[in-house]
Amino acid sequence: MGCKGVQMIEFPQNGDERGRLVVVEGCEDIPFAIKRIFYIYGSDSDVVRGQHANRASEFVLINVAGHSKVRVKDGKGNEAVFSLNRPHTGIYLPKMLWKDMYDFSNDSVLLCLASEHYDSKEYIRDYNEFVEIIKAQNDMEAIAIPEGGQGTRI
Repeated sequence: MGCKGVQMIEFPQNGDERGRLVVVEGCEDIPFAIKRIFYIYGSDSDVVRGQHANRASEFVLINVAGHSKVRVKDGKGNEAVFSLNRPHTGIYLPKMLWKDMYDFSNDSVLLCLASEHYDSKEYIRDYNEFVEIIKAQNDMEAIAIPEGGQGTRI
């Protein structure tokens, strides 16, 4: 896969003959405190949502009804596609990862848990700009820690 930090999460299911209950707690079941919750529904199967990266926000996406897919790209040529089709599983997406949500079923409700409050300035909405930022970050890391492991001051 190659998209560092992305992981599927399976949440414990509780229940009996009355039905199921899934609990998701920030800093317990997911690796951040939840500061924002939103959900996507009513999207046609040919609609693509997301189409951005975030400088600061981390996300957990859970299809609580229906199904959808999530494509993630790291800006270095690696990408992966995940199917969200069970209400007790989610996907953790770290910051600085391009995300596209698509292939929504008619009954899809995609719940999004975010680590940060909404701030339009932290969104990168142009993929080419995202790739350039990732390249610049990699170049800075290469300068700071050259081969051989000896750091240099910058």
